[in-house]
Amino acid sequence: MADWIYQIIWQGGYPGIVFLMALENIIPPIPSELIMGVAGIAVARGHMHFWPLLIWGSIGTTIGNYVLFLIADRLGYERLRPFVDRWGRWLTLEWHDVEVAGRFLRRRGHWVVFFLRFAPMFRTVISIPAGLAHMHHGKFLTFTLVGAAIWNALLIMGGKWLGNRFAEAEHWLGWATIALGVLTVIFYLWRVICWKPRDQSRSRG
Repeated sequence: MADWIYQIIWQGGYPGIVFLMALENIIPPIPSELIMGVAGIAVARGHMHFWPLLIWGSIGTTIGNYVLFLIADRLGYERLRPFVDRWGRWLTLEWHDVEVAGRFLRRRGHWVVFFLRFAPMFRTVISIPAGLAHMHHGKFLTFTLVGAAIWNALLIMGGKWLGNRFAEAEHWLGWATIALGVLTVIFYLWRVICWKPRDQSRSRG
């Protein structure tokens, strides 16, 4: 997979990076760790440059997250409630959790958005509750862009380090990404299995 991504990035250049990073945040077919890590390998091999890659990659990340934010902002809490009530187990949350998160996001949401840009499982998902809470658009975009830039810089430097030291860096990066994906799925399944509705948890306690 990583070899294929490398070819797309090399041939598509910086516009390809914007497209892949935006798409990864809307419909995540390929994790950003792999995209920016492979792009970092391209930097090590002289096919790309660090600063343009960082700028365009972060713009792509911000665009993708803003699309999710706008959808949730237009949707609003009340339209979401039937969906949460029906699929709460698979979402591992209840409507009460959504309300608590909304109140917190309205007060401190910009910092939550910033720090969760460094969390692989929640980096994209946080855009939805931020939109539902109708966070200020300027704050959301600013803290998303800054957080994404820091995270992308770390990924690029990691990919560059691999590219400078290993001839088959794409191979190792691909396996590391697969391992991360497997761990993410295992963690999600564990949450689904262990999740109990609030009323049920109280009655058993």
